[in-house]
Amino acid sequence: MAVNLLGNSDVDARIILNVGGTRFETLKSTLKKLPATRLSKLTEQLSYYDPILNEYFFDRHPGVFSQVLNYYRTGTLHYPLNVCGPLFEDELSYWGLQREDVEPCCWMTYTKHRSTAETLSILDSLELDTVRSSQQEVMKKFGWDDNFDYVQGHLPRYKRLMMIVWQIFEEPRSSTIAKVITVISIFFILVSILSFVLQTLSMFRISDIDFVTVYINKTSTDRTPTLNRQHVHPSFDVVEWICNTWFIFEIMTRFIVSPNKKEFCQSTLNIIDFLATSWFYFTWALTKLHVNDNEALDLLSTIRIMRLFKLFNHHPGLKVIITSMKYSSSVLWLLIFFILIAVAIFASLIYYAERMTSRHPDDNMFGSIPDALWFNIITMSTIGYGDLYPKTMLGMLIGAVSTVAGVLIIDLPMPIIVESFANFYTHLRARSKLPKTRRKIGPTEPVVTKRTPITTMDNGQNLKLLGQTGKASMFSNKNMGHNNMMSSAP
Repeated sequence: MAVNLLGNSDVDARIILNVGGTRFETLKSTLKKLPATRLSKLTEQLSYYDPILNEYFFDRHPGVFSQVLNYYRTGTLHYPLNVCGPLFEDELSYWGLQREDVEPCCWMTYTKHRSTAETLSILDSLELDTVRSSQQEVMKKFGWDDNFDYVQGHLPRYKRLMMIVWQIFEEPRSSTIAKVITVISIFFILVSILSFVLQTLSMFRISDIDFVTVYINKTSTDRTPTLNRQHVHPSFDVVEWICNTWFIFEIMTRFIVSPNKKEFCQSTLNIIDFLATSWFYFTWALTKLHVNDNEALDLLSTIRIMRLFKLFNHHPGLKVIITSMKYSSSVLWLLIFFILIAVAIFASLIYYAERMTSRHPDDNMFGSIPDALWFNIITMSTIGYGDLYPKTMLGMLIGAVSTVAGVLIIDLPMPIIVESFANFYTHLRARSKLPKTRRKIGPTEPVVTKRTPITTMDNGQNLKLLGQTGKASMFSNKNMGHNNMMSSAP
């Protein structure tokens, strides 16, 4: 028979919960309000019940439990601001509650950690903070981690060379040689683009002049120079050959040592690099065949400017800009959609307003709706070339309204895009300051020993729970009881 130390009639109605060293007291009827939860199933036969202290002990977060217990009392679950979102979700899962029970006033704050987790996942996929991959990570990229001999370090010489060359070309900060290769690659990219720009200047172009015989009169002639064609200085061809020789060497080497040839060929930057390099050799072949006098071919040569995008691989901030733009693509498409609608509406209005209110047809600068479309595009984007403008009062009024509408439509979504970039860049800076290796704590299940109550017929079986002081006091109580019984005997 257990000894009831409290002897209170409210013991059956009240319950004590010790959560992380903080004691909470509530009514049993309160915990029955939410059935099928952990607290609604408390019985004295559970392992975390302490019969001596008459309480249930849970090694959980007390701050979150205060909100959980308040949910049982009031029916409203609020999110504490002093804990992280994943911790709050883990605690809710432990107590058997649903995350959808969080009140709407706390929902935005509570779900903020999900966007943070998504941002960190995207940054992990970009591998912006990877300086040098370990041998195991490189072998995993090549698909050699399943081979036991390779994992033990018994790699063939050519495969080991492939790993080294791949790290040199794909991880610019992995070694001194990789940094040198990166500097050389950037140098040739800049030289190639600079050469493409400078060769359009007239001072660097050579003109071929032909002399044509012109009859001045019937008896005399004169030779007049005429411009036949222009071509670039031969030194630019030498520079282009040197640069493209490096480009073809680089792209072929990266393709040979690439762990995934299909993924390499599908990369946008690699496609641009291949097209720019192959186009140089194609135009050189046309030059030898004397069929390169085509402005369309010269226009396609501008693809070499796209090589500037390769610099994104060498600077994390540039990658963050592109990633934030992709992440905000839905907002950008919505912005473009609304601009097109507004341009079409205001173009039609200003065209017919100018047409109806102009005194003379020659005063109307908008000959068609496409002219009005061009005017509204440059007006709503706040550029305003001034080549077209309304002359009537109604047209000016519509033009003013279109200007204000353009400012509002363009500026309102901008904070979303700026916030997306700030979110990515802030987390990138924070990750760069974190230690590369962190201590890992493995999950351990504590061994809970249920303590049994001390009874009058224990015969000293549970005295070890009381300690030496408890033993002495209990033996003295036994001796006193024995002496009283002896003294009362006749």
